[in-house]
Amino acid sequence: MDLAEIDENGKGLLFFGNTKVERLEKVEGQPNVYLLQTTIELERPTQLSPKSGQFYLIRSAKSAVNYNRPISVYHAEEWINNEGKKKVTVQFLMLEKGRGTGELCHMTLWDDISVIGPLGNPWPVEECQEIARKNPGKAKICIVGGGIGVAPVANLAHTLPDGSYDFYAAFKSGSYGLEHVKANKLAVTTDDGSCGLKGMLPCALSKEAIKEAGYELILACGPTPALVYVKAVAEELGIKCYISMEHRMLCGLGACLGCTLETTEGLKRCCKDGPVFDASKIIFEKPFRRRLPLEKDEEPDLSVNIAGVHFKNPTIASAGTFAFGQNFRGVSDVAAWGGIASKGCTFEPREGNHGERSLEVAGGNMNSIGLQNPGIPTFIKELLPGMIGLGPVVIANLAGSDIESYVEGAKLLDKTDCDMIELNISCPNVKAAGLAWGLSPDTAYYCVSSVRAVTKKPLMVKLSPNAPDNRPIALACIKAGADALSMINMVHGVAIDIEKGKPFFNNVHAGYSGPGLKPLALRIVYDVVEEINKLPPEQRIPVVGIGGISTWQDAVEFIMAGASAVEIGQAKFTNPNVAIDVVNGLRTFMKTHGYHNLEEMRGIAQVKHPTVLGPGDERAKYAELKSMILADKPIVSNLSGCNCIN
Repeated sequence: MDLAEIDENGKGLLFFGNTKVERLEKVEGQPNVYLLQTTIELERPTQLSPKSGQFYLIRSAKSAVNYNRPISVYHAEEWINNEGKKKVTVQFLMLEKGRGTGELCHMTLWDDISVIGPLGNPWPVEECQEIARKNPGKAKICIVGGGIGVAPVANLAHTLPDGSYDFYAAFKSGSYGLEHVKANKLAVTTDDGSCGLKGMLPCALSKEAIKEAGYELILACGPTPALVYVKAVAEELGIKCYISMEHRMLCGLGACLGCTLETTEGLKRCCKDGPVFDASKIIFEKPFRRRLPLEKDEEPDLSVNIAGVHFKNPTIASAGTFAFGQNFRGVSDVAAWGGIASKGCTFEPREGNHGERSLEVAGGNMNSIGLQNPGIPTFIKELLPGMIGLGPVVIANLAGSDIESYVEGAKLLDKTDCDMIELNISCPNVKAAGLAWGLSPDTAYYCVSSVRAVTKKPLMVKLSPNAPDNRPIALACIKAGADALSMINMVHGVAIDIEKGKPFFNNVHAGYSGPGLKPLALRIVYDVVEEINKLPPEQRIPVVGIGGISTWQDAVEFIMAGASAVEIGQAKFTNPNVAIDVVNGLRTFMKTHGYHNLEEMRGIAQVKHPTVLGPGDERAKYAELKSMILADKPIVSNLSGCNCIN
């Protein structure tokens, strides 16, 4: 069990609070490496100063990301101010890689930073110093840094006697982070030959060089391939080795168990049991083979065929967010989309919901529009011709409240030039106490088969995420004649007006959409595709992914999960050019990763996983679990008492 890091008075030994940006500059010659400096004023003398190898969790106080980022200490100096307060000036070397580090790298002077630390296990400094004492005038310690991993090992080097170690640093281009390194031998390698030896780490740190130097200890931090190499060489030569590992973190304090690594002693936490580990105990994943890029003059094919309809690219403007294709023409090229889904239309016109209709929330928005639309006849007469003239595939989104309205709407759309009908079965069935058509296989089958009977148009059915399990519903839609499936529609949520003490929306429930929806949507797409793949090939139909898609990376994830195309909704509100950005990103990704077309990429992430039950398996599993829990114990019929099981 972890011990609380507190002093004898029960006060924390770690620092948590805001500090200021005192220095922030781009490292010369590097496109995405920055040096950040801040000073931490410790509240109590018992609070800890950082040791080499430790890290802090830091985050811009103006951040839009949810979690702090673990950044290793590059250099630290402790001092006492005029008031007798202990202060620690800390420097970090940061690689701009994602949103969190991007924010940190682009703060301005005197911005607030949220800081927690110091955290993690340090380098074995005493062991290093003992080796240095036993070997005066000789460098029996080998320190290795790769890329941004040079920061924690440079901090280690600063604690050792000058000349007591050899230092090997490997970079893509140029060098940095070596200001405090006073090595007996400093060897630098660069991929492009701009500094030191041209090549990767083994060019300078070969097995033969290590044997000749007679190192007693190797310490390394850097990219995984470099650490794998160092670990292998050290084990082959029988040299003790420590490595500093990186991992995504949540709490950083060892509480959440979210940053575990595979070791010979079981799962270990990178934040608490590391980040410095005995290399012999780390189990690295087998390396994967990267795909070769396409030829320089070769362009990937981004087109896709869905239910016999040709889309020039896999981006579709989702229903309800693009109206009928005209509103965004003043700010973006609407023709860039592969397809456009109309606003959801019902047979009769609808006024929509009264009261507040939208609310920004964490990770997206909630909205309660209420399917406001002019009705199918008006849509066909006044709006559809304009959509058809825009260029992308035109998808008419059909909604309804009873089977008659669905059928009559489909009959009218069947006579038009729209390319496809998207059937929204998330609508409430007014004749079934408001139960949405898409929440059960039986009602979904009834609705889809009824529409299928009156139209020859390609029929794509849009599924609701509010069903307990979409897999049996998807199979029912296929059996009923669906040509494609799109998923997911919005998730139901509730917001409360805390001033009025009442629901924010008149209808209480509202739809939630936005980036926060993506993991749920991706899971449903993944599971439904997995289920469809169990059918004979001739019965399988394409799936279009919807939910939280705002970048080309999101689109790649959905396609790799098995989607043939993606619908994009909320992202258009903040980036009207999102279709262009997604298509350009997809094209570049496919070229650099050797995908000639989308089909080569589609569904490659599908793997067998024993945790997902097939349709109908839940009851059997629940019964099995129930028998395990209640083995030899009577089931109490009345659960109103305190004791349910005797």
